[in-house]
Amino acid sequence: MLSRVADSLYWIGRYLERAEHTIRVFDVNLNLMLEGPASKPDARWQRVIYALSVPDNLQDRTLDDLVDAMCFDISNPASIAACIGAARENARQVRDEISTEQWQKLNRLYHSVAEMRGSQSYATVSDLLQTMLDGVHLFEGVTDTTMSHGEGWQFIRAGRYMERSTAIATLLELYYRSPFGDVEGILDSAQYLEWVGLLRSCTAFEAFCTVYTADLTPGRILEFLLLNPLFPHSLRYSVNCLVEALAGMQCEGRRSSSEMLTRRAGRLQASLSFAQIDEILAQDTGGYLRDVLGQCRIIQELTYRLYISYSVDTALAI
Repeated sequence: MLSRVADSLYWIGRYLERAEHTIRVFDVNLNLMLEGPASKPDARWQRVIYALSVPDNLQDRTLDDLVDAMCFDISNPASIAACIGAARENARQVRDEISTEQWQKLNRLYHSVAEMRGSQSYATVSDLLQTMLDGVHLFEGVTDTTMSHGEGWQFIRAGRYMERSTAIATLLELYYRSPFGDVEGILDSAQYLEWVGLLRSCTAFEAFCTVYTADLTPGRILEFLLLNPLFPHSLRYSVNCLVEALAGMQCEGRRSSSEMLTRRAGRLQASLSFAQIDEILAQDTGGYLRDVLGQCRIIQELTYRLYISYSVDTALAI
């Protein structure tokens, strides 16, 4: 597969996963403002700003302006609208590699978001976010059911789960860096809502309650979102899917680089598969999560070096 095609497919997966994550985080935190006590939401929105890597020039804006800039402003590359637009542009460049249904759903989502810009209000933004989320989910479902599960599909999956792994690890690191990360304390009402917000940001509240019933503690939440092998938005599940996607993209012509990527990804997978939550909590939890983020960055760099940004001499040597 041509490197430019692989690059476009990879970033379709990453951009749409990033848009989905941003939608959920904003929607959950906007709803927490209505459900929570009348305390200052500064700490919560500061965490949102870091979790979504909001550009510096937007961080001092009012909440309404921040929501508008991060949801609908196409001049901001971190916004939901910009991510969906970038995914559509990448899809347009590899139109012959994806199915007609994929293109139709993504194109329709792009134009729906364009119609939303300028018509949104604070009262209706949650409904608009849900509409965008439905569109992203529809594209993902169509991708899995209409696209051949070959190399191109694996690149989309690799992008999706690389983005998801990084986003979840970042979110967990921010929560366990904050005062709410005191796993020994008893949760008060404000803390309870914050931890419920974390679960909802990962679409995990109902799934968590199925496993742990009402035992809502930071340690249990960390165990579920970090180590659960079956929940799609847990870090362990995401890394497992990333490793599967990378295995489906194996490049026989560059064995040494491929082996290095396989070892790195396998090391991260093993560290999550055999980890024990008590051991993680006994050490520096934030440091453990930052190490996971560092490993994700290395895997991203090796993937790019192997499949996308390799030199001409390397390509001719295959």
